[in-house]
Amino acid sequence: MSDAYLSNPNLKKVGVNIEFTQDQIQDYVKCAKDPIYFIKKFVKIVHVDHGLIPLDLYEYQERMINTFNENRFVITKMPRQSGKSTAVVGFILHYLLFNSEKNIAVLANKAELARELLDRIKKAYEHLPLWLQQGILTWNKGSIEVENGSKILATSTTGSAARGQSFSLVFLDEFAFVQHNIADEFFKSVYPTISSGTETKMIIVSTPKGMNHFYKMWVEAEEERSNFIPLAVNWWETPGRDDDWKVQQIANTSEESFDQEFACNFLGTSNTLINANTLRNLAFVRPMFQKQGFDQYEEIQQGHEYVIVVDTARGVGGDYSAFVVIDVSDIPYRVVAKYRDKNISPLIYPELIYNVANNFNKAFVLVEINDIGEQISNILYRDLEYENLFITAMKGRAGQRIGAGFGKNTQFGVRTTKQVKRIGCSTLKDLVEDQKIVIEDFDVIEELSNFISKKDSYEADEGHHDDLAMCLVLFGWLIRQEYFKDLTNSDIRQKYLADKEELLDEEMLPFGFYDDGIDDTPQVERVDHYSLEDLRGFYD
Repeated sequence: MSDAYLSNPNLKKVGVNIEFTQDQIQDYVKCAKDPIYFIKKFVKIVHVDHGLIPLDLYEYQERMINTFNENRFVITKMPRQSGKSTAVVGFILHYLLFNSEKNIAVLANKAELARELLDRIKKAYEHLPLWLQQGILTWNKGSIEVENGSKILATSTTGSAARGQSFSLVFLDEFAFVQHNIADEFFKSVYPTISSGTETKMIIVSTPKGMNHFYKMWVEAEEERSNFIPLAVNWWETPGRDDDWKVQQIANTSEESFDQEFACNFLGTSNTLINANTLRNLAFVRPMFQKQGFDQYEEIQQGHEYVIVVDTARGVGGDYSAFVVIDVSDIPYRVVAKYRDKNISPLIYPELIYNVANNFNKAFVLVEINDIGEQISNILYRDLEYENLFITAMKGRAGQRIGAGFGKNTQFGVRTTKQVKRIGCSTLKDLVEDQKIVIEDFDVIEELSNFISKKDSYEADEGHHDDLAMCLVLFGWLIRQEYFKDLTNSDIRQKYLADKEELLDEEMLPFGFYDDGIDDTPQVERVDHYSLEDLRGFYD
């Protein structure tokens, strides 16, 4: 067949002229104006039981398509197995055919899922009448291009997936399942290009997966803090799903699984240190000040006492160097600022801490000195001459204790041992669940929602980080120290535990931990000191 593309009779090659009937002209005009009309009348899909059938849209699928068509930025929260792909296939097919010179990106958390969606679009394309088709220029596994100059690229959502390319429509499938750091990198590279246009679109569709970047975008859309239009689809809107179906699904899986997969509730990961109900009630706000990884939420108050807890990484793009600034003047304590960055050099990090600590009324600083953290505390004290550092000393089986810096075995900071982490986790859990600490930073909340029980301890779930969470764990350990209440004039045992019948026994093991009584302080190789270039104008 000479008019066929690569001998496929269902595809038209470039340059084939088709004479339209009057009815076809009228239908073409209607299709161009109304994607619902186009889909219902001409789009067919392959059904597993019934073969090739017309695409008969449910009410919520029509609502999705109309919302996509009428808005530039849409975020959609949908249950599993609810016909999401069917609606998306119809909309993207319409966008491809009736818009010239448009680049469309179909991105999913895995490349094979994106290509599977593209394959569905291609199948629907092949079953369109030839007079509705555009001639085919490219017809590959991962991309197609048609005669009007529009094309579709299907790949995984990565930080570089669409970098350097100009897209008119970006569709993100199962965006909640993309790792947080990859999602951040992707938005930094793609969103500026999309938002700079006047007709460009970004559509996000996903089932929730914990309190991550998708959760953040959804909340901001609901509260009208972003340009995204929120669109929710309920599990009972799919025909055949009723209360009996719900009972069966819960029996086959679990209520928690149903709540996330079908009820679309944003749940924390199971076995988190902080219980799921508490995590759901933690509300994040926009920082009042942001610069270079530093977020501040409140004005610095004259006369207030602040504590900064510091965690250090190597600055090579792996873990984060992070610190939290906490107002300890009264209870509830308040996380008033935080810093987090993967790439800051350990040579520059102390100067940043020094600047922030001085601004926050010469805050007391607790540095975690495992690995290269000891280098940070030594530079702060010896090179920068910052005096308000917490100093610890070993007290035998009692472990590390905050002190005034006298005697043997003192160190500028604290080593995270099993005992320190056990006490810190237990105290942090009580602080958060009893609303004795205010946390409004999204990154902190996200880390806490993925800070889970593993073996005999707590740590970040796979694909997540816990640098900020560990800062709060160390803060939990800190407030159990006698020296802390003397510095802040705040008797933690009297104020915080006044409503409890008994004081927490420091030797009582909380669930999830086992302590054999052996000090497991790691041996750290001492690092030489370096001179630093001044970080000017951090608050400018």
